[in-house]
Amino acid sequence: MPPVTVAIVGAGGRGILAYANYALKFPQECKVVAVADPIMRRCQDAAQDHNIPKENIFDDWRKLIRRKKLADAVVIATQDSMHTAPAIAFAKKGYHILLEKPMAPTASECRRIVKAVLDNKVIFSIGHVMRYTPYTTQLKAIIDSGAIGEIVNIQHIEPVGYWHQAHAYVRGKWRNEKESSPMLMAKSCHDMDWIRFIMGRRCVKVSSFGTLFHFRPEKAPPGSGTRCLVDCSIEQQCPYSARKIYLNRAQEGDFAWPVCALFSLPDTAGKIEQSAEGVKSALISGPYGRCVWHCDNDVVDNQVVCMEFEGGTTANFTMTAFAQGLGRQTRIFGTKGTIFGNGRHLEVYDFVADANSHNQLTGATTKIDTTAVAGGLTSGHGGGDHSLMGAFVKALATNDQSKVLAGPLETLETHLIGFAAEKSRHTNKVVEVKI
Repeated sequence: MPPVTVAIVGAGGRGILAYANYALKFPQECKVVAVADPIMRRCQDAAQDHNIPKENIFDDWRKLIRRKKLADAVVIATQDSMHTAPAIAFAKKGYHILLEKPMAPTASECRRIVKAVLDNKVIFSIGHVMRYTPYTTQLKAIIDSGAIGEIVNIQHIEPVGYWHQAHAYVRGKWRNEKESSPMLMAKSCHDMDWIRFIMGRRCVKVSSFGTLFHFRPEKAPPGSGTRCLVDCSIEQQCPYSARKIYLNRAQEGDFAWPVCALFSLPDTAGKIEQSAEGVKSALISGPYGRCVWHCDNDVVDNQVVCMEFEGGTTANFTMTAFAQGLGRQTRIFGTKGTIFGNGRHLEVYDFVADANSHNQLTGATTKIDTTAVAGGLTSGHGGGDHSLMGAFVKALATNDQSKVLAGPLETLETHLIGFAAEKSRHTNKVVEVKI
């Protein structure tokens, strides 16, 4: 069987590193045959890596879609606010679709995308990679086995990380709701989806609170300036220093993420040399060199969401910028036991073993290293990136939507949890999740 063919729309980090590069590792399964991105350097790099012919390189997805259908599927990894039009257009043209999360920045746009997908009977997957990790696979198997009985409550924390928040959500592309999405959708729709997947029941109502607490002008410390490398007298003591986050890495020869973000802006791509001097120049004049207390950001830096599910089970979610960024942490409380997980390790505590043990400090807890069980991780997001792409490719090869862990309607449902939470945050009311 020939490999399935894929076009990439949006050749940034997610489109290329997370999804397109699956084809380099598994060329017998998948081949990238076209690319569209307004930054031609990205297109050229992708074309070289994937041997894409010149006639299949486009600086606008609209030029791609005007051509005769030239691939089985399309991966859409543009900015959040740029998802709706291409998703609907490619669905109508009969392309199967892998769409980066979030689906769209509004509930109405999400509904329009799902309608287009269903009307045109195309296979659809969303970039909720957390469902596909070895960690999640093993956790779900433990829960489904009945080892901890019925789930009663889930407590889930996403510690974004202080410098990651500064990079992406204060200085970066996801800092402003009008330009991107609310923080809960841009960063944590993963988590709303994952909690729903683990719970295995529909969420019926939510309440949420969240604020932009810290990254505001009135919180700026005395002596801070407007730019880290230009007019700041406290830069050396500041944890959010652009010098520490970008320039120091570049001076050590590290131009991977997040440093690579400085070279991928439309107005700087190909114009700034990938060097320490280039990074310094970008920080002096570009968005990533701004003081975190003097940016045009408006997304929250902390938020909590309380959820009630069918049957009366509950979940609590916390997103916070103010952490080391060590990975998500989860506690699951069941009628027969509990589970603690940190994205790699699981600790399963068994009430029955505890009650029957002569020494209740031992024997009741089983510890699992999920990466060891899985044989190691092979891609980003704990192995989820390539696992998701692999599931999508298998769905195409067999024409079977069920190979994807969440179809369009369940994906819509989990997005609506996030939108309901945002409505609750703004109205200070409990909000029903209406499908």
